[in-house]
Amino acid sequence: MAVKVFYVEDELFLGKIVKESLESRGFEVVMEGDGGKATDLFRKTNPDICVLDIMLPNKDGFTIADEIRELNEEVPIIFLTAKNQTEDVVKGFTIGGNDYIRKPFSMEELIVRIQNLLRHRSEGPQKISGDNITIGRYNFQIHRQVLSTGKEDRKLSFRESELLKLLYENREKIIDRKDILNLLWGNDSFFNSRNLDVYITKLRSYLKEDPSLEIITIKGIGYRFVVA
Repeated sequence: MAVKVFYVEDELFLGKIVKESLESRGFEVVMEGDGGKATDLFRKTNPDICVLDIMLPNKDGFTIADEIRELNEEVPIIFLTAKNQTEDVVKGFTIGGNDYIRKPFSMEELIVRIQNLLRHRSEGPQKISGDNITIGRYNFQIHRQVLSTGKEDRKLSFRESELLKLLYENREKIIDRKDILNLLWGNDSFFNSRNLDVYITKLRSYLKEDPSLEIITIKGIGYRFVVA
């Protein structure tokens, strides 16, 4: 059965190109150009994934996504935006969006992002067995503070271990920098803030063997741990 994509776009020429391109790759596309009609169409069509432009007539993509989340907490949502302000990206993630693409974009990029989100959804949450967590290609032994790839074991410091655990527990969500500092260091002083930067850099280097894992910095806000 073809994957059903719910696509909301008011630029008709662009919408036609994207719709036809997706259909040529085997996707089923339900398209709407009026933001005011989008939520009702979503309810009727029950798609597998949503691709929402942000700037729309009558109702913007953020409002539509918020309404969709009231109906379905699991369906993946990708935002399309011509904007590049950090606050727009943050707002999209906060509402419950899973990804975003800035215009102009390539069809290859859109398709890869759709496939990644659908694969992540079908695989379900990361498996937790006792004190062992599988994170991508890694096995994280929490109480031993060991991160393993199968080839080698890396002993983590206490704060490295606690930071990785915190990021994993909040994966795919934005976690505020101040919350991390207060939870792990007890306060958000300048000195501790610089320490956090060092620990984030270290964790990125430890996880670099798996390109599906990414710790994204949301400038001025915090971090988002993406497990593709």
